[in-house]
Amino acid sequence: MKSRMIGIAAVAVIMTTALVACTTTTEEGSVGVQRSQLLLVSSADLDKAAAAQYQDVLKTETPKGNVNRDPQQAERVRNIAKRLIPQTAVFRKDALDWKWEVNVITSPEVNAWCMPGGKIAVYTGIIEKVQITDDELAAVMGHEISHALREHGRERASQQLAAGAGATLTGVIADIFLPGSGQLATTGAQLGSQVGVLLPYSRVQETEADRMGVELAARAGYDPRAAVALWQKMAKLSGAGAPPKLLSTHPSHEDRIKDLTEFSQKVMPLYEQARAKS
Repeated sequence: MKSRMIGIAAVAVIMTTALVACTTTTEEGSVGVQRSQLLLVSSADLDKAAAAQYQDVLKTETPKGNVNRDPQQAERVRNIAKRLIPQTAVFRKDALDWKWEVNVITSPEVNAWCMPGGKIAVYTGIIEKVQITDDELAAVMGHEISHALREHGRERASQQLAAGAGATLTGVIADIFLPGSGQLATTGAQLGSQVGVLLPYSRVQETEADRMGVELAARAGYDPRAAVALWQKMAKLSGAGAPPKLLSTHPSHEDRIKDLTEFSQKVMPLYEQARAKS
């Protein structure tokens, strides 16, 4: 009886902790992103781990001459970031005080990311292979910044913790931003929990970042409709090589373009207001 009572008490503590940890990290904005998030991991701890890993990336790539190799390219990316970052206050005012960093990494990979706390990397592959315009680049960066604002990395770490996946902060960050080097890439036995718990949430996270990203871009004076053009380009680039929808952490190109078409139109008045002020 005593052990049973202890077991019941333990379950009660876990459930209470989960209920307390279910919150939301951002204001709704004009796009209306509103969802309760499971956050069992400390934001401060994740930001600290992300900052350390970001510096590791720079230390690895700098000796190779891969960090900001083209000064004009780096300036272009940083100028877009300077217009986007002030708009983050719409979703969370504390983001203005983050220690933002923006760097361009020379790599053929079509990629960009923003680690927790505002650590941004844009790869030359996405700039060159997509022949990206400033409006499209703003859509990419707005999307990645939105992941950080919404603390999707922290949420994913919490999901792994809840799924018993043995997550570490460093491993989770690597899995999200540096695929192939993190712990999920080397733990095939966890596939069941990834498909059943983690990946469906990831698709939700991607949609949230899409919607918030077009709002950030619009408020910064970038045409939000460029997000649609961008993903049409990305669809052509990936061709038939896109992964099955079930096993993809991203929405299908068709779903994404349809949703972005709707939400880019929704924030057009914000874009027009920003253009009128400039």
